[in-house]
Amino acid sequence: MNEEEMAKRLAGLRNEHRDLDAAIAALLDSGGPDQLQVARLKKRKLMLKDQIAFFEDYLTPDIIA
Repeated sequence: MNEEEMAKRLAGLRNEHRDLDAAIAALLDSGGPDQLQVARLKKRKLMLKDQIAFFEDYLTPDIIA
């Protein structure tokens, strides 16, 4: 996977993370949230956050001080 493909993947992960955030908020605002569904979405969101961090670390060059 080259850097361009990684950047595209990173953008897709960020979009999915943002969509999950909106879905969680909608479930919580609906009045009777399904706690199991909310927990699953939050777990997925955390997994996406880890993947985003991995790609960001890889794509951001280390600065030697």
